[in-house]
Amino acid sequence: MAATPGLKALEKLGVQVTLHPYAYDPGADRIGMAAAEALGLDPAVVLKCLMVEVDGRPACCVIPSDAQLSMKRVAAAFGGKAAAMMPPAKAERLTGYHVGGISPFGQKRQVPTAIEAAACAAPKIWINAGARGLLLGIAPADALRATGGTAAALVA
Repeated sequence: MAATPGLKALEKLGVQVTLHPYAYDPGADRIGMAAAEALGLDPAVVLKCLMVEVDGRPACCVIPSDAQLSMKRVAAAFGGKAAAMMPPAKAERLTGYHVGGISPFGQKRQVPTAIEAAACAAPKIWINAGARGLLLGIAPADALRATGGTAAALVA
């Protein structure tokens, strides 16, 4: 499997990860939940990467696959007044990844990133590696360091 920009960025930083390929189902209603089920992992530690706009500025939210974003909390986490989901085509252009394979690591343009604080209490979390059907396992502290992100309460 070819190294994604996210994996290359993590390698450059010396961050240790484990790779977890799975059979990606493009028809799945909830891709993160399907990934957790395919790998036999707790959905609370299999995180999805959602691109948002806070007061019109792009940001990245990484939350458990079984959770929903609270736009009020997202706006607060990024110091804004209002937040909304970024349109998929814009998210793909901004990150360089396809929806279903967006990773917070190695994006074309790094944007402010927040990871759900509750997930950061786990010893290891699983996040998309930058390709559909490929997750990486990483320590939350390493994920925060690699993204320059913060831990924040983002879910409803």
